[in-house]
Amino acid sequence: MATTRTASTRWEGTLFEGSGKVTLNSSGIGTYDVSWPARAEEPGGKTSPEELIAAAHSACFSMAFSNGLAKAGTPATTLDTKADVEFTPGTGITGIHLTVVGVVEGIDEAAFVAAAEEAKAGCPVSQALSGTTITLSASLG
Repeated sequence: MATTRTASTRWEGTLFEGSGKVTLNSSGIGTYDVSWPARAEEPGGKTSPEELIAAAHSACFSMAFSNGLAKAGTPATTLDTKADVEFTPGTGITGIHLTVVGVVEGIDEAAFVAAAEEAKAGCPVSQALSGTTITLSASLG
């Protein structure tokens, strides 16, 4: 059964001087301030589309990786995943780097890295973001 999740943004003003609020409608967990300076300079307590993409990507990858490891008979104890989304003004998103460190019994480093690469390729968010370069660093903790 398909699911739909919804977020919305209300923007006021021009790109460079204006600001907005992003609301996570489906979960209802919050409304977050966004602005151009938060996107292209320092966050200053505000979020950006890239940070929201990083959150989505790190969560999706972790779920896909956890599932793949469990199906292989080596379930993870923990997976700590970070997604770095690089944004260049005037160009756009120029790359995403995933870093994962895991605690997994019964698996060696090479098998862990191979499973991480499979999860990166199979993660629905990775697939949705296939127009940009996605790199990966994976290691056992």
